[in-house]
Amino acid sequence: MLDHTAASTQIQNVLSELDHALQSRNLDDALKLFADECYWRDLLSFTWNIKTLESKGEIRHMLEERLVDVRPTGWAVDEPDFAMHTENTTEGFIRFDSPIGSGYGHIRLKGGLIWTLLTTMQDLKRYEFSRPFGAKHGEYQGEPNWAEEREAELSELGVTTQPYVLIIGAGQNGLSLGARLRQLEVPALIVEQNERPGDNWRKRYRTLCLHNPVWENPFPYMDFPANWPIFTPKDKYADWLEAYAKLMELNIWGRTRAKRASYNQDSQTWTVVVERNGEEITLQPKQLVLATGSEGSRPYMPEIPGQGLFKGIQQHSAEFSGTDSMMGKKVVVVGSGTSAHDICGDLAQNGADATMIQRSSAYVVKSESFMKHVLGPIYSAEAVAAGVTAEKADLLNASIPLARFFDFAKPAVDKIRELDADFYQALEDVGFLLDFGPGDSGLFGKALTRTFNYYIDIGTSQLILDGRVKLASGAGVKELTEDSVVLEDGREIQADVVIYATGFELMENWVSELLGPDVANKVGMVGGFGSGQPKDPGPWEGDFRNLFKPTQQEGLWICAGLIAFARFYSHFLSLQLKARMEGVPTPVYGLQKTCQSG
Repeated sequence: MLDHTAASTQIQNVLSELDHALQSRNLDDALKLFADECYWRDLLSFTWNIKTLESKGEIRHMLEERLVDVRPTGWAVDEPDFAMHTENTTEGFIRFDSPIGSGYGHIRLKGGLIWTLLTTMQDLKRYEFSRPFGAKHGEYQGEPNWAEEREAELSELGVTTQPYVLIIGAGQNGLSLGARLRQLEVPALIVEQNERPGDNWRKRYRTLCLHNPVWENPFPYMDFPANWPIFTPKDKYADWLEAYAKLMELNIWGRTRAKRASYNQDSQTWTVVVERNGEEITLQPKQLVLATGSEGSRPYMPEIPGQGLFKGIQQHSAEFSGTDSMMGKKVVVVGSGTSAHDICGDLAQNGADATMIQRSSAYVVKSESFMKHVLGPIYSAEAVAAGVTAEKADLLNASIPLARFFDFAKPAVDKIRELDADFYQALEDVGFLLDFGPGDSGLFGKALTRTFNYYIDIGTSQLILDGRVKLASGAGVKELTEDSVVLEDGREIQADVVIYATGFELMENWVSELLGPDVANKVGMVGGFGSGQPKDPGPWEGDFRNLFKPTQQEGLWICAGLIAFARFYSHFLSLQLKARMEGVPTPVYGLQKTCQSG
């Protein structure tokens, strides 16, 4: 095994040859440095896109189109102590420069040649990060102070002045992007249908906590305090979102619902009608960002025969706030994902008779196993102690080409499957339908292919094994009667309450409702990458569809995903918006084609 110095030297030798070939514009010499199987994932620095090139031919075509403009130089290993040799690869972090902006990335060599290459734009020249001065000194002491300037901004933006960017949604994606735009001095307004940031969490069921640990969840410019819990309770997280918005000086209109929007190609301006405290207001931003979540944040309620006959309570899991009114009642929960498990656990431990209806297989992983084997190497206290910050962890994740993601994820899933074999066997013995994600890639493989039927086990699985949560698996719901749920195989389950833990509508539906079917059809699917999985059909795209990058609709952007996703990719969306505001040329290479979900 090579030591760090030897690994760093090997990488630098390749980078130096790449530097020389690209500066000489000798594409043949550059491509000789790539393995026959090779991937180059670029985040803005070459393509002004989020794009993965998956062969020497694709890399050549991109360089033919973009090398003259980008003119990269100074390719070098960054932080040699992180360069390492694994069983099959030599890898490390890299840096480079260009007239457009500074670059950072990651490289993997296999057999001495480039196997995977990640290049990212870190900043725009002339608009690099700098800490605000804050105080007014000298001749500026008589000018309005911070509080006065802030009050004026809040009263004017959207009223007497128009935002350059309008963000719909004040969740983790909207707030992360808002903070980055604030730093880049891009006027942005966030509209949120709830009264305050975090209310969407405050309204959820009382036992809800983040299942991902604190080390995975820092926000842009602000990490959690050292005494923050590993798993954040939902109300504490809601307070964090509200506090973050205030401390980041974000301009937010609460109790504001976006009703409709249209784009004027001539003026390159959106007309967005919102309803704020009962009053319709028209906003005219240049850029419109939808940040309402990967599934549009609108509950999906299945239509089932007999729903109108049922005499009990019916509600979506998003409406479930607790078990106070359900003690002693027979509650049927339709679904077997995270919300279904959490709600069933809450019901069973608080005096309700809970039954989970599992219509299709789900992936389950013990929290401690997930923490140790999946997140542990990059998002953990041990990783931080070893110098792997959230920023480095994000880059490592981004460096994995989606064409090989399942292969990268499988070893950890297999390890857990081996160590927790008795646990999985016990679940199967009671009839729980298990799967391990596409290509045995586990939770993240499911999430990336728009399939969210998984659960990080914090106790409900044991309740199922003990019979305290009843399980009816292998059949969907056929109909409801006045007091029961009838399954497709004829089983009948008595019920006083039916809770539909059936997820949320796809983002495409929200795009259609807000912007119209023509724009929705032009944009196509949101999320997924063409893996061929049921909710992520082909054709193959090779990178995330329509997320954090240009869409087929000019001026429309979409951001969605977990906190880590929001933190990392909001950086690149903010740079794209800043560049457009400042008139920096942004020729997009490889704009994705429209793909319909059918």
